Amino acid sequence: MSDTIEKVKCLIIGSGPAGYTAAIYAARANMSPVLYQGMQPGGQLTTTNEVENFPGYPEGITGPDMMIQLQDQAKRFGTDIRDGWVTKVDFSESIHKIWVNETQEIHAEIVIISTGASAKYLGLPSEQKYLQLGGGVSACAVCDGFFYRNQEVVIVGAGDSACEEAHYLSKLCKKVTMLVRRDEFRASKIMTNRVKKTENIEILFNSETEEVLGDGQVVTGVMVKNNQTNELTEIPATGFFVAIGHKPNTDIFKSFLDLDETGYIINKPGSSKTNIDGVFVSGDAADHVYRQAITAAGTGCMAALDAERYLASKEEL
Repeated sequence: MSDTIEKVKCLIIGSGPAGYTAAIYAARANMSPVLYQGMQPGGQLTTTNEVENFPGYPEGITGPDMMIQLQDQAKRFGTDIRDGWVTKVDFSESIHKIWVNETQEIHAEIVIISTGASAKYLGLPSEQKYLQLGGGVSACAVCDGFFYRNQEVVIVGAGDSACEEAHYLSKLCKKVTMLVRRDEFRASKIMTNRVKKTENIEILFNSETEEVLGDGQVVTGVMVKNNQTNELTEIPATGFFVAIGHKPNTDIFKSFLDLDETGYIINKPGSSKTNIDGVFVSGDAADHVYRQAITAAGTGCMAALDAERYLASKEEL
């Protein structure tokens, strides 16, 4: 462990739209923010080829380019952006203790958590291949469904989110095939009935993805296995959507912060405040509903404003 303890006013854990937006606002408020980018600098958007629904980019922009621009904007106002990730925290006292890369100890007056959430994937080599290529694999129908207008797509999942995303895709795509591993949905009855009543959604129960097919660049279909009969069926598709859930990147905070049953940080309604004074949350670490870049950026702004007011109230005492 390092013998030197660094003291900072504002520490931001994680990057992405939430972290960088918090940094921009915190820096402009003279809070001298230090931001650690985490294991995936720029967050989930760095795996997104095209972003067309973020205001201010009429021609669209790639996810990595957007993150570079946000990072540059945060730097412009004086944010100290660093490589590395937080491996341990101690929020039991008024001064919040944070350890980076298990070695550097930092004491911060305020902490803004922007660690995001990671989409769960099936883990198939073919799935990961086309995910990395940006050639037809996605975990966000709202983000990417627009690119598959009037095309045929496949979606994997059985819960409310899967049904919601399938219904969303049905409004854009010619046909949506849902793959459900069991013989029934896990979703609520209202969501189940909604997809069952949608004409261009075909539901295949007892079905699992054997392989995502493609031409080496883009997805062309999905090989599906019936887990009751072992029968293989090739389904033509240009898009493969995975809707089996997200895992918030919050494990290191569970001893101190209130989390819901899935691991999302619980914020006080109408604010970014957590159950610990001086610790704030923004972005997908607390959002299991919207999970959009624009909403993440908005909560990053909220966290910085809440943090600024918290510091001001302490100074008045």
